[in-house]
Amino acid sequence: MKLEKLVGDRFRERPSDCLVDSHALMVRGGYMKYVANGIYSSYMPLKRVTRKIEQIIREEMDAIDGQEVQFPVVMPASLWQESGRYESIGKEMARFNDRNGSPLVLGMTHEEAAVHLVRDYGKSHVKYPFMVYQIQTKFRDEARPRAGLIRVREFTMKDAYSFHTSQADLEEYYDRFHQAYERIYARVGLPEVISVAADSGMMGGSISHEFMLLTPIGEDSIAICTECDYRANMESAENILHNKRNDVSDELTLVHTPNTHTIEEVCTFLHCDKKTSCKAVVYQSNLDDHYIVLFIRGDLDVNETKLTNYLGYDIHPAVITEESGLTAGYIGPVNLNGNFTVLYDRSLEGMNNLACGANVYEYHYTGLDMSRDVEGTEYHDFAKIQEGGICPHCGKPMITISRGIEVGNIFQLGTKYTKSMNMTYIDSNGETQYPLMGCYGIGIGRLAASICEAHHDDYGPIWPMAVAPWQVHLCAVRADDAEVKRYADKLYEELQNKGVEVIYDDRIVSAGVMFSDADLLGVPFRIIVSPRNMKQNIVEIVSRDKSFSANVSINTATEEVLKILSDVK
Repeated sequence: MKLEKLVGDRFRERPSDCLVDSHALMVRGGYMKYVANGIYSSYMPLKRVTRKIEQIIREEMDAIDGQEVQFPVVMPASLWQESGRYESIGKEMARFNDRNGSPLVLGMTHEEAAVHLVRDYGKSHVKYPFMVYQIQTKFRDEARPRAGLIRVREFTMKDAYSFHTSQADLEEYYDRFHQAYERIYARVGLPEVISVAADSGMMGGSISHEFMLLTPIGEDSIAICTECDYRANMESAENILHNKRNDVSDELTLVHTPNTHTIEEVCTFLHCDKKTSCKAVVYQSNLDDHYIVLFIRGDLDVNETKLTNYLGYDIHPAVITEESGLTAGYIGPVNLNGNFTVLYDRSLEGMNNLACGANVYEYHYTGLDMSRDVEGTEYHDFAKIQEGGICPHCGKPMITISRGIEVGNIFQLGTKYTKSMNMTYIDSNGETQYPLMGCYGIGIGRLAASICEAHHDDYGPIWPMAVAPWQVHLCAVRADDAEVKRYADKLYEELQNKGVEVIYDDRIVSAGVMFSDADLLGVPFRIIVSPRNMKQNIVEIVSRDKSFSANVSINTATEEVLKILSDVK
């Protein structure tokens, strides 16, 4: 490929709307172009990167007996009505009607389509287990797309679905998939990716893991224990507390607390620590705006994923009106009257001498004893785990919180979809059973952006060889020099004939422009042909990451390049 023919411009200025490096470099380098919010077109360099990622994924899927299929992007609403997700999924799913008025959806995931594809085939236990996968475009109407390809609305994804007749078989295959994912990330140049326990969310099922690239620009928070191998997404990490009760309980005392609406203001006014306070966090149901009042220790934050999973429906922060029966800023568990769902985090269990709202404007209580003043209460884990928190596995207070980009996920779905969509098989005893499912996803574009995020410098991406758009970037510096042009053309032809992927820059531009473009394309090795080098009968070979540099004879350059590429592979 000649660079002068490559569609897409490269430029030096960082776009003002690009907040993360991978987004800025991939726009500057002519990899992608903005179409609409969360929707991009891919130029040739990005397409070559993602094609190589897809091929690595295909090889690893085929190695664990996967069968590549393709599901439709547009599906009838009836499939999603069978599973119940047509009603339960909100605005993220695009719905529309065809010309005949039939309701359709754009696929954001394909569990329903997978069951539809195989439920007639999988009637007998002898057909199991099996796995099908696809690499397909999907659409999810994200509320807040961000960071280029890190979070988009239209995306390409590898999604796989396995079917089993026993939990043991599902777990064994789940482990095989976990290992396959580890190989994929190592092969694409991200061996540092870790797996963490995760919440299953709208996918359902009981067990799931996310594969995370730890990076400060990540949007997920990961709880990691420095003493053991515990790792979990903060959404699913259990918050362990050792509540310490005072030996003597104070009397419950009403205190006038004017102009104190937040927990910080209350604790400052009462000269107490937030750890000795009980705060109310109020939500409303997305179904009917019913109020949910959650009491939690004042220094902790609510984990809304845990709360949503407990309630079984989606929620939003409450709008507290005069008619609600709640006194905003002064809500407490004593004498709270009204038709509310009232919940308690276990950080309050057995605690005493707490400050809390009194449900009276500008008044709080001190001396709250949960056992004495709020009897018969159930406590559950609704809090986010904290830095320095207690590890749920080893029990040591060694939790650290890191940021990460999710680059893949795997789920044990159980019978969530096969049962709701009436997929059955006859077992060896002649009885009807529902098969168990697993599902496994990797976002292709997000993975490409994550590789760029992990492998770049100030000048551009540093693509690992396995996914680089080309293997060699040939620079003919001063291509207006006849000797330089003649030799560079000959070397370009020889390398191509040997199967080397070459991007060839023979434009009449300055060396600075040429090398700046080469940095933005991030090709692993650069060959420099220049008048100075030709006088010495050499070419210069340098690696994009600056770890390698060599001058080789013009007579053996092709052989030397092949040897270098062979050593890297």
